Amino acid sequence: MEREREESLDVRLRLNPGKVLRNRLIAVILSAVFVLVLGFGLIWTTGEWALKVLVYENKAFALRDLEVTTDGVLAIDQIKRWAAVRLDENLLALDLARVKRDLELNPAIETVSIERILPRTLRIRVVERDPIAQINVPRPGPEGGLDLGIFQIDAQGYVMLPLALHQRSGPPAPGGEQYPIISGLDSTDVRPGRRIELPQVQAALQLILAFDHSPMVGLVDIKRIDVSSPEVLIVSTGQGSEVAVGPVDIDHQLRRWREIYDCGQKLNHAIATLDLAVTNNLPARWLEVSAASVVPPKPLKPLHTRKKHV
Repeated sequence: MEREREESLDVRLRLNPGKVLRNRLIAVILSAVFVLVLGFGLIWTTGEWALKVLVYENKAFALRDLEVTTDGVLAIDQIKRWAAVRLDENLLALDLARVKRDLELNPAIETVSIERILPRTLRIRVVERDPIAQINVPRPGPEGGLDLGIFQIDAQGYVMLPLALHQRSGPPAPGGEQYPIISGLDSTDVRPGRRIELPQVQAALQLILAFDHSPMVGLVDIKRIDVSSPEVLIVSTGQGSEVAVGPVDIDHQLRRWREIYDCGQKLNHAIATLDLAVTNNLPARWLEVSAASVVPPKPLKPLHTRKKHV
């Protein structure tokens, strides 16, 4: 019995040195991890402090020059207000993504590029949306009843509000900016900053762009395009004609319009109604030129004139 106790004690004594060694090793590892974590924490804190003091709060990088250029009619002061950038703000701490996002949220602006020019300059370049048509939709008035909501739309179908006079770099041209009116839309389809995806609206915009380079330009004015039907566009001209245009192969239809127009001129007739959407035996109704409303077309105005404002 005594011998068994001695053997057991001897076994424990032989095991204890290994256990002590493991405990020491674990303690060393834990101490090293603690020192590393503490070191990284000190380095991180010191780095943040240095970044804050030497960079983000350094007056050497305070914004002094805000350079803004645009290719349209927006006033530079208006763009600066939308950008919400303050002079003396630290240029390196400025959130450029926020400035770009805030500017591009405005329906009148298509794209924005921003560049830091150290140490004190911020450069903003704006590309504006160029309206090519107008949309009039009824909407509830503030005192009941219905008001006419006036919107503009660019070649891609993005809707915007007409610019107020104080938002422009100068007054509009004499007579104002007159665009073809797209009618037949529901008010729910027209939201500033959103793109109208309706195929008939996209076709109407394609027609406006194609007309600007067609054989009919300078002979008639497009005053209104009714898009209430997805199968056909009803075009009303300033000279009193009503022309149905199909949503596809618009260039070919414009060339046929010119051929029929020339034929009518030889007969001293003006087009009253014409259906270009029909491929054969085009239905047309004529008026004597003397009975037609003779309204000379407006001088050609390029759709995409861009000016730089600095």
